Amino acid sequence: MKFSIQHTLEVLEKTPNVLHTLLLNLSVDWIICNEGENTWSAFDIVGHLIHGEKTDWIPRMQIILSDSQNKTFETFDRFAQFENSKGKTLLELLNEFSELRQQNLTYLKSLNLTEDQWDLEGTHPELGTVTLKQLLATWVVHDLTHIAQLSRVMAKQYKNEVGPWKAFLPLLNT
Repeated sequence: MKFSIQHTLEVLEKTPNVLHTLLLNLSVDWIICNEGENTWSAFDIVGHLIHGEKTDWIPRMQIILSDSQNKTFETFDRFAQFENSKGKTLLELLNEFSELRQQNLTYLKSLNLTEDQWDLEGTHPELGTVTLKQLLATWVVHDLTHIAQLSRVMAKQYKNEVGPWKAFLPLLNT
């Protein structure tokens, strides 16, 4: 599929509802479970998505679109959620993510980006030159990656409970 802003918005607009539907009112065991040492729980994943809404997608887009000569992005702290989410409930995180996403998409739509702008460039601190189109496409794939991660983390909690069906459930073997 070729990039389009419409395709981008189709997924980005749905992510908050997907998370609410998947996670709201589950027992704490589902929310705090992870895949072992140095892995993330559903709670951690939502916190990570919040941090991205605050410090990644829109700030980097603004750098690309700016008149500044320096188009280098700030380094993204992939683990900031562990400190930022302390003392919050999952419901608070889900609501915060929904509000931030709504604000960010309202801003994105207000820009009325043109195809000519999609090839504007910024500099990622590790990856080098990237385009606005690549940044926006990555935002979508980032959402989908973490939705898949949530499903995998939760599925693995029943890994030992499914018995011989494990052979037919490849998600449990990743």
